[in-house]
Amino acid sequence: MKSLAFAARNHKEIIRDPLNLAFGIGFPLVILLLLTTIQANVPTELFVIDKLIPGIAVFGLSFISLFSGMLIAKDRSTSFLMRLFTAPLSASDYIVGYIVPLVPMAIVQIMISFTTALFLGLPINANVLLSIIVLLPISLLFIGIGLLTGSIFNDKQVGGICGALLTNLSAWLSGTWFDLNLVGGWFKEIAYALPFAHAVDASRAALSGDYASILPHMWWVVGYMVVVIVIAVFAFKKKMNGESA
Repeated sequence: MKSLAFAARNHKEIIRDPLNLAFGIGFPLVILLLLTTIQANVPTELFVIDKLIPGIAVFGLSFISLFSGMLIAKDRSTSFLMRLFTAPLSASDYIVGYIVPLVPMAIVQIMISFTTALFLGLPINANVLLSIIVLLPISLLFIGIGLLTGSIFNDKQVGGICGALLTNLSAWLSGTWFDLNLVGGWFKEIAYALPFAHAVDASRAALSGDYASILPHMWWVVGYMVVVIVIAVFAFKKKMNGESA
């Protein structure tokens, strides 16, 4: 209940900035529409919608990291958390309070992306819902990355890490724009050592009905998600103890 009360406050903070909220949700759609238009005007299959939409959905979630990181970093830069540290909440309570309002935002972004894809020719079947479900733990991974960076760095640094570095990593090392097998070598090895390519492949496997391939990729994503959130709790606890001392 304490975490939910804190989550309600964070929800109000998120919707207080509708312009950035609209940009975070809308920018992936602009990319989706642009690449679909390119595909319609080239003779080869570069950006087929059923291959493209899982990657766009994962790429879009990187903006959720920016939201979560900025939210917690701004709270740390003001006296708000200093006052809040007097409340009987643990570090995990705070982290849960930040996660809860961001999950609906991630779900809305995913749903909007897939709904747009349906209008662009994505076949309607049960695998669409399965692909969306697969993306939910992936959204927790991106939220966790934002909370971790926000627990360590200030808001300007979070903007650089989540706004520039993470979006590029999730774009280029996920296989969204091109097949990683075309590059191969060390580039592919690095890509599959990180969770982003596994996230895209898991969603693509669900969408194509290749159910046996989902779990091998999801274990990578879930493993990264758990580790990142646990480290975020410890990092926040350390900052909490230092700033309340």
